[in-house]
Amino acid sequence: MLDTTNAQETLQDTLLEINNIEVIYNHVILVLKGVSLKVPKGGITALLGGNGAGKTTTLKAVSGLLASERGEVTKGSIRYRGEPMQHADPAQIVRKGVIQVMEGRHCFEHLTIEENLLTGSYTRKDSKAEQNASLEKVYAYFPRLKERRKSQAGYTSGGEQQMCAIGRAMMANPETILLDEPSMGLAPQLVEEIFGIVKDLNEQEGVTFLLAEQNTNVALRFAHYGYILESGRVVMDGAAKALRENPDVKEFYLGMSDEGRKSFRDVRSYRRRKRWLS
Repeated sequence: MLDTTNAQETLQDTLLEINNIEVIYNHVILVLKGVSLKVPKGGITALLGGNGAGKTTTLKAVSGLLASERGEVTKGSIRYRGEPMQHADPAQIVRKGVIQVMEGRHCFEHLTIEENLLTGSYTRKDSKAEQNASLEKVYAYFPRLKERRKSQAGYTSGGEQQMCAIGRAMMANPETILLDEPSMGLAPQLVEEIFGIVKDLNEQEGVTFLLAEQNTNVALRFAHYGYILESGRVVMDGAAKALRENPDVKEFYLGMSDEGRKSFRDVRSYRRRKRWLS
C-alpha cells in the first residue's frame, strides 16, 4: 500500500475533482454546502462522517443519480480527467469508467449471482471471451461467489450480496468505483474481508476508489486519504495516517482520547467544542 502520509503528493494525477459544489433537493433543501475534494488516480479516498453528513449525496452527484431523487448540483463543478461531468447522465458517466456501488447492495434478487455479475458487462463492447475472462477474475477475487453462482441473489447472505455488488461493478471494467457504505450490516470479520478485497483491487488492478463509510476506524486503515463531512461540509481532510492520529478524530469518530475510550454521552458534546470549526 502507498505511504498514507504522502498519498496526495505521490499520486499526482487527479482523476476526479469536485470543486465547491452545492446540492439542493426538491428546489428547497440544501444538502451539500461548498464541498471540494480530489480523488487521485490509483488511490483509495475515504469520505467519512455520520449518517446524514452528505456522503451518499456526494457520490450521487458524481455518478449522475441525483436527478432520480429530485436533486441537482446548483453550484460548483465536477470534473473527471479534466472534463466537466456534472451535467452528464448516468450512462455517459459509466462509459467514462466511473461506477457506483450503491448503499444496501441492491442486487437483483430474482437473478442468480452469476446473472447479476453479467449485468455489469452490459455496456461493454468487447468480445464474449473477454467478458468471460472478467467473470473468472471476479471469481478469483470472490471465491464464495463462484460457489454460489447458481443461487438466487435474494437467498444469499448480506456479505455475499455485497461481494456480488462489487463484482458486478468490476464486470464493467471501471477505472473508478464509488463505493457507498460497504460495511453496512456486515459482521466485523466480513467487513475486514471486503476491505481487504478493495485493497487488492486497488493495488493489483489499479482501480481507484472513492468510498463513503461511517466506520471511520476501518476506512482509515485501508484508505490513503480522507475527508470528513458534517452537515454537508468538509470539516477536515488529510492523509489517512494523520487523521487516525488526530486527537479530534480519535475522540469524536474513533471514540478515543488521550484519557482512554469515551462513552457516547461524553463524545456527543463535540458539536459545542470542535476545534476544527473554530
